Amino acid sequence: MTNQSGILMLTVVGLLSAMLIAAPAQEKSKYPEWSGQWTRVPDGDVPRYDPTKPIRRQEAPLKPEYYARFLASIKDQDEGGQGLDMAYSCRPPGMPRMMSGIARMEFLIAPDLTRILYDRNDYAPRRIYTDGRDWPKFNPDDTTFPGYSIGKWVDTDGDGRYDELQVETRHVRGPRTWDQSGMPMADDDEGVIKERLFIDKDKPDILHNEMITTDNSLTQPWKVMKNYHRLPDVIWGENNCIEGQVWVTIGKEVYFLSGDGTIMPIKKGQAPPDLKYFPQAK
Repeated sequence: MTNQSGILMLTVVGLLSAMLIAAPAQEKSKYPEWSGQWTRVPDGDVPRYDPTKPIRRQEAPLKPEYYARFLASIKDQDEGGQGLDMAYSCRPPGMPRMMSGIARMEFLIAPDLTRILYDRNDYAPRRIYTDGRDWPKFNPDDTTFPGYSIGKWVDTDGDGRYDELQVETRHVRGPRTWDQSGMPMADDDEGVIKERLFIDKDKPDILHNEMITTDNSLTQPWKVMKNYHRLPDVIWGENNCIEGQVWVTIGKEVYFLSGDGTIMPIKKGQAPPDLKYFPQAK
């Protein structure tokens, strides 16, 4: 009887152990295979919000005051300045710009949280909570450049496996621009970005991102489709924005640090910085 009880106990323990091991594996099998390294599908132009239109002709539904600021940014860039684009200073681009494929991405999927990591030090990771939580209470000091994202996995074809991640992102810190043209987003943090991420049914190495941004710089929500492809060879480099920083911001002006260690103007007729605290040569 003692031996039989011992055998029965071992059998029960073995079954329980097998169940504990199988449960996470079964749970994991419900999620899509998005491993590897992702970057934007080349489209003949630089990264931008709408990849189907040129960088300076995005046809964004901008309100008049924001369109005027966009034109001023373009004019300043044409004269050698940076316009409203702060990327030169290593300022994080924030959402939705950080999903335009400038930096290579990696998806880490867990049942309660999906992380998106980037190969640039000025891109904070995105955390997309999929545990069914509600929106927490926020104050202006709680905003971040990636924003706060809540998501939901969906089985669109009913085969028992998730194939689409739906995400809503709020509370993104500003100021921000849509792209490197300096086209401005709203000065507030009331914008909402909705995404649908899913693998192309015929091309398993193509990931689509349908994005709809509602922002107070716009007259209506702006919908685009971004596309990424999985690279066959994964090499994670180190891309540090602070290396070789030659742009110097003094007040509202930006200057260039020349090879001889002195400040140069970047625009014709640009005034030098205010030197009132330094002795002036007579």
